[in-house]
This record gives sequence, structure tokens and C-alpha cells, in this order.
Amino acid sequence: MVDVRRVTLPGVGVLHSITTADGAEVAVVAHRTGSSDLVSRPAGSHTDDDATTVRLDEDEARTVAELLGGTRIVESIAELDELPGVPIDWVTVDDGDAIAGRPIGEVPAASGVVLVAVVRDDHALPAPSPDFVVHPGDTIVAVGPTEGIDAMFRAIRLGAGLGGDTEA
Repeated sequence: MVDVRRVTLPGVGVLHSITTADGAEVAVVAHRTGSSDLVSRPAGSHTDDDATTVRLDEDEARTVAELLGGTRIVESIAELDELPGVPIDWVTVDDGDAIAGRPIGEVPAASGVVLVAVVRDDHALPAPSPDFVVHPGDTIVAVGPTEGIDAMFRAIRLGAGLGGDTEA
């Protein structure tokens, strides 16, 4: 039997990971929205630099789960982690994202949206200060209206309004 490591990411969701027989690590971050991050790290690697992440929207995640035979498990996790009426979402920062290497205080405010935490490695950092520097691999957690969260995450990815930037 394969050992599954389950880590609750406060305000983010649930990470499940396994180590394969050859020592590779495979992990899934199940988001409340139904989307998922599929992460793999080759055998012998102990750094996030060697990890590969594939973002899957809800339909893609379900398709992959069906291919692997786990649709019911994924749906159960998503249902358990939902809080009715409280939109919570998160984004994992990639190397090319506008916020990478910059203070989180440069993220433009969105009406009613609060950045509640940054998850780095296996640690949640609640209420990061404006001078907290975001690194690739960090997961930024936001609470608020869906439209505002979407706008904020676009800024994190593309840089529109980030730290005074005006490009889209």
C-alpha cells in the first residue's frame, strides 16, 4: 500500500502527496474551486527548483481523476473544504509572474478582497506584511468577492497595476 501524506493548507485547501517506488514525489493540491495543481519532483530531488507544476481547471482535474480512478475522492475533498458564502481562492506563484521577487504590498487592492496568507513550503504565513517578498512556489490566499479575487490574481500574474505598473 502507498502512504499518502495529507497536509491541510490553512485557507488554501489540501495537499496530498506520495513518494513513488523509484523515489519521485507526486502531489495534488485540491482547490475549493475544483481546480488543482499537479506537482511532480524527480527522485533524489529535495528542492522546489526541480518540481514541475501543471495547473488544471475543474474539467481537466476531473478528467485526470477519472483516468486515475479517483473522481469520488476529489469531489469529496472539495465538498469537505468549502465554506458556504465565503469565496476563498489561491494562486501559486510561478517564476514568470509579475509578483515573483517583489513585496506583496505591491499587489493592487481589490474591493472587499483580503490577502489572508502566503503558504511557503509546508508553512502558512498568515496576514503577511506589505514588505513580505513573494517567491516562486509561494501560494497566495485571498478571501472576498470572486470578481475581485480574479482581478487581483490577474495583477499577480500579469503585473497590471502592480507596484505602479500600468502594462496588462
